Amino acid sequence: MPATLMNQRDLEFMLYELFDTEALINRQRYQDHDRQTFNEVINTAKTIAEKYFLPIRQKLDIEQPTFDGKNVHIIPELKTAIDAVNESGIGSATSDYDVGGMQLPPIIASAANAYLSVAGGVGMGYNMLTTANANLLEAHGSQQLIDTWVKPMREGRFMGTMAMTEPGSGSGLADLTTKAVKAEDGTYRIKGNKIFISGGDHNLSENIVHLVLARLQGAPRGVKGISLFVVPKFLLNEDGSIGEDNEVALAGLFHKMGGRAQTSTALSFGEKNGSVGYLVGEENCGLKYMFHMMNEARIMVGTSGAVLAVAGYQYSVDYAKNRPQGRLPSCKDPLSPMVNIIEHADVKRMLLAQKAIAEGAMSLVLYGTQLSDDERTADTPEQRQYAHTLLDFLTPIIKTWPSEYGPKANSYAIQVLGGHGYINEHPVEMFYRDNRLNPIHEGTTGIQSLDLLTRKVPMNQMKGYQATLDEMAKTIEQALQYESLQEYSTQLTEAIATLKKTTDAALTAMATNNIDLALANSVKYLELFGHVIIAWLWLKQSIVVTRALAQGPHKEDELFYKGKLQAAQYFYRYELPKISLWAKLVTSTDSTSYDMQADWF
Repeated sequence: MPATLMNQRDLEFMLYELFDTEALINRQRYQDHDRQTFNEVINTAKTIAEKYFLPIRQKLDIEQPTFDGKNVHIIPELKTAIDAVNESGIGSATSDYDVGGMQLPPIIASAANAYLSVAGGVGMGYNMLTTANANLLEAHGSQQLIDTWVKPMREGRFMGTMAMTEPGSGSGLADLTTKAVKAEDGTYRIKGNKIFISGGDHNLSENIVHLVLARLQGAPRGVKGISLFVVPKFLLNEDGSIGEDNEVALAGLFHKMGGRAQTSTALSFGEKNGSVGYLVGEENCGLKYMFHMMNEARIMVGTSGAVLAVAGYQYSVDYAKNRPQGRLPSCKDPLSPMVNIIEHADVKRMLLAQKAIAEGAMSLVLYGTQLSDDERTADTPEQRQYAHTLLDFLTPIIKTWPSEYGPKANSYAIQVLGGHGYINEHPVEMFYRDNRLNPIHEGTTGIQSLDLLTRKVPMNQMKGYQATLDEMAKTIEQALQYESLQEYSTQLTEAIATLKKTTDAALTAMATNNIDLALANSVKYLELFGHVIIAWLWLKQSIVVTRALAQGPHKEDELFYKGKLQAAQYFYRYELPKISLWAKLVTSTDSTSYDMQADWF
């Protein structure tokens, strides 16, 4: 029996035991739903994944998109699969009824998309970017922009991108050079070049709606002078049908180590007369609007990291249970039967490491997804603002921890399979390659660490930071009711004390010392904070499990719950102690990396 795409029991645990997603049906937006409809959507996604995506998963990886100088060519089976997603409604699952959506909670849509992502790799990336593009326009665009572009994207007829990076301006958006000139008719003419634009050109939809960052003539230098424009591949006729070409030219395709199903493009805008662009919101406010899509994309990247870690774990567990090799060290009889490798202690260690990472990461991204819902649909303005504060603060960690540790889990999966791990007859090496892109996508780990330490921690009198500490304190208070969780409660309390001390030292160093030196170990600060957050979420899971075990569950659930507790124990004993070294590097303002000179390399 082949390994399952996702652990359905663990998804049910996350949704209905850990996060009590069923309670969302009490909110007005979701009153038409119940647990049955939630499960039906997830099962539909699973069916589509198994029927349309899984059979072509390896083909999508091997047969990359090609460009013949005029058109992009992608294997036709991908369009068939994506069409199936759009026809099911899952492609616009969270959007409003009046634009063809299903008004589902984002956490349910995330669980459904997990199956599609595991089976189809980044083939689902086209849909996800389109959803984020449409969400941005609904939040910040005029009604005319919404009427013109959002509905066909929700229907799957058009797809969307975000176009920021330029050949000379990657993470440093302050230096972008794409220009916008206002025309007499109120539209703008866009000229410039963008690179690494995911889904920038393809043959999967009638049109492609680019959200492009550009600078108006005379605009302030830096990020304050950036505006945002809708720039379609094709203009529309008055009746909404596809019109003339809009001078959005594909200059070439990039060929990636992973995530190969989704085109990565170099685009040229307006080489002759300028591409027609439509302003989103106000001039010079573009980066603020784009952060709406960027933050959504960051949760998507973190989710990808978590889902791929889960997929590798699932596959390697299945392999280890069915692969006989060797005997335990205590067995001296060469004629005795071989044992399945899952009986070897080091294989158990690698599987436990994957489980601790994958299920910890999955709880983090689902928590972030739920916060994104709470900030829009929670019962009171105070609850919505609180959710916004938490999510805004945690976004760098939600994006980064799963994308950094997901590939580590995938590396363990490869190791469990041994020689079978690095050949493409098994998918774990592909999971690793796909996942290795995530620490770079939507802001590198270094960029996220600077954002966390210089912006998110001190922002609004440290409200987000303090709210996060408060949430962890509530969990510790709950855990103290259970004797079996005392060890973890004590360890997490000590870890939070270390985090506080490290934070204070970092903020002091930033204020009083050379700030470049003070930030030299910001990545270690982010890693430390991420480990504390994952330890907290494992404690939350352990509380739920301990309560469930006290009720005397049936045998299958008992085994599942005991596995959860063992993974929590692994994280607390093997991973959480690592924060002591990272804290020492940050609090001492260690200068090893900072002092290194370019000429010494």
